[in-house]
Amino acid sequence: MRDFLRWALEMGQRLTRGLDWPLLFALLALMVIGLSVLDSAGGSGLVMAQGARFAVGLVAMWAISRVSILRIRAWTPMIYALSMLPLLAVFVLGTGKYGRQWLNLGLFYLQPAELLKVSLPMMVAWYLNRMPLPPRIPVVLVAAVIIGVPTGLVMLQPDFGTGVLIAASGAFVLLLAGLPWWWVGVGVGGVAAAAPVAWFWLLRPYQKDRIMMFLDPESDALGAGWNIIQSKIAIGSGGLTGKGWGLGSQSHLNFIPEQTTDFAFSVLSEEYGWIGVAVVLALYLFVIGRCLWIAVDSRDTYSRLLAGATGLAFFVYILVNGGMISGLLPVVGVPMPLISYGGTSAVSLLAGFGLVMAVRAHRPVHGG
Repeated sequence: MRDFLRWALEMGQRLTRGLDWPLLFALLALMVIGLSVLDSAGGSGLVMAQGARFAVGLVAMWAISRVSILRIRAWTPMIYALSMLPLLAVFVLGTGKYGRQWLNLGLFYLQPAELLKVSLPMMVAWYLNRMPLPPRIPVVLVAAVIIGVPTGLVMLQPDFGTGVLIAASGAFVLLLAGLPWWWVGVGVGGVAAAAPVAWFWLLRPYQKDRIMMFLDPESDALGAGWNIIQSKIAIGSGGLTGKGWGLGSQSHLNFIPEQTTDFAFSVLSEEYGWIGVAVVLALYLFVIGRCLWIAVDSRDTYSRLLAGATGLAFFVYILVNGGMISGLLPVVGVPMPLISYGGTSAVSLLAGFGLVMAVRAHRPVHGG
């Protein structure tokens, strides 16, 4: 019996040696909270479907965490190239409400853009790892192409929100590599200068409506402004402790649109109140801090840039959705990580954290 227990303990340690337990427990807590919100807003069927997706994501995270970061670094160009193939295929075979964002694979729908949230920062980190840092202008321009090509393809689908998040994940790698802040100023200025062109030539009517409703949602309170107004009512009506699980009137009377996806955090705010929101934000903050700590503790440039960019990109996902549901940012269709319903986003997000765990578990002895 003693020998069996020793064998079982050794096997358990061997199977879980790549996992970062503090990060894993925080992610599991967020997933449990997310499932409780989906159960209230959408029912047990949605919980089972999302739970299955979480299970796939956790298996992917576990498998990736066991791979040497040096091997992952060597495979990065191939991973980046393969992730671009479904992004191109979506223009021929894709489907979607406002364009072509999804691939119907029979058993499930795949959103190829989500794959780039993982592979793009990997590729930028791989490239910068081979160059002297801080990066000089030619290096920055090549990195900009690596970021710009998939970002442009995603925005042509069109999927502006996901495109911005993909671009941000690559830009964070550059910033962590020592890109001077004046480059950021130039980029912001360029975006501002291109805004009139985008408004008249690139943005679709529904995208223009979202921007106008962000500026003045009451101008069409029963139409395009309905989403933001009802979301803010739900957030405010939750008070300090919330109305209780399953008792949110805004969600159960179907006032909140997209209550299981883009506006799932509004349901959480109404039913769990500011205390529940504070708990979730604290868990998010811990996950981000853990990624940054792992990045600081890394011994090579690729690992440091990848882990740091993963944490900062996760922060942007939270910031964009939180700003969207509270009326501080335009509605762009970005889900709240691990709270909103979504298969590809959940799996790709957990796979990204598997990379962070691989950085922690398989640190090279020498930098490189």
